[in-house]
Amino acid sequence: MSELAIDKPGFFKKDELPTQVNQAQMVQQLLTGRNGMVVWSKIKAGTFTAAHTHHNEQITWVISGRMDFRLGDEKRTCVAGDLLLIPGNVEHEVLYVDECEIIEFFTPPRLDLFPAAAHSVFGI
Repeated sequence: MSELAIDKPGFFKKDELPTQVNQAQMVQQLLTGRNGMVVWSKIKAGTFTAAHTHHNEQITWVISGRMDFRLGDEKRTCVAGDLLLIPGNVEHEVLYVDECEIIEFFTPPRLDLFPAAAHSVFGI
């Protein structure tokens, strides 16, 4: 698979995207353009993402597993098929109760997490 600039159109296969392992807790793949990013993640049970905010709008789609999510002041257990809309600058945190697979969409791209995404469609 050849490296492409983020402004160049292209066709991709999810199974052929490079894989990133973050602290042995999650395996991620991503595809990014100038204005948006999609991140596929498989996250180990027991992983906790502490309360945080970011200016990016985020949409999270739970593909499998169960997670306890706090979005602002509301808490909810999310399972496969659930979707979350997280506007920019809204505090949120999550405990992955089960191993989870999620798909997240960010606009603009999360360059704070994936700085190479400023120049690479694969974020690495």
